[in-house]
Amino acid sequence: MQAMVDISNEANQVLNIVKARHNLRTKSEAISLVVLEYGSRLLEPELRPDYIVKLKSLGEEKGIPFRGISELRKMVEG
Repeated sequence: MQAMVDISNEANQVLNIVKARHNLRTKSEAISLVVLEYGSRLLEPELRPDYIVKLKSLGEEKGIPFRGISELRKMVEG
């Protein structure tokens, strides 16, 4: 996708620094990197793909079966 954007001189300098630090060829690559990095920090955990994978693995874990609170209490208290 292409977009024409107006950015401040300060934003332009930041993009040039990002471009140089990450050895990127274009400012478009720098913009993509900055947006994706910011997005991964901005998104709530339940929306991040790595969090969804973690939730699925937790759902596959097996617990210790018990029939009631009294049985659980005996298991916990030993």
